[in-house]
Amino acid sequence: MASGWGITGNKGRCYDFWIDFSECMSRCREPKDCALVREDYFECLHHAKEFRRRNRVYKEEQRQIRAAARKAEEAEGGKESSHH
Repeated sequence: MASGWGITGNKGRCYDFWIDFSECMSRCREPKDCALVREDYFECLHHAKEFRRRNRVYKEEQRQIRAAARKAEEAEGGKESSHH
């Protein structure tokens, strides 16, 4: 990856992030000074934040679907009892 070559022979998708991180590390006083740039590079490599967000969105969608189904079920139950 650090060579800059991607799997297709072109520049790797995270190479620009690697360059930024590498430059930061070469000029910083302490590694923690480059924490945000490192975080960007690792996100490009692993997509951990993206996957966590997708998972939260999916769970919320499922929660809303279940809540709507429950509400529809309750409404159906209310209609049947009022007809008797």
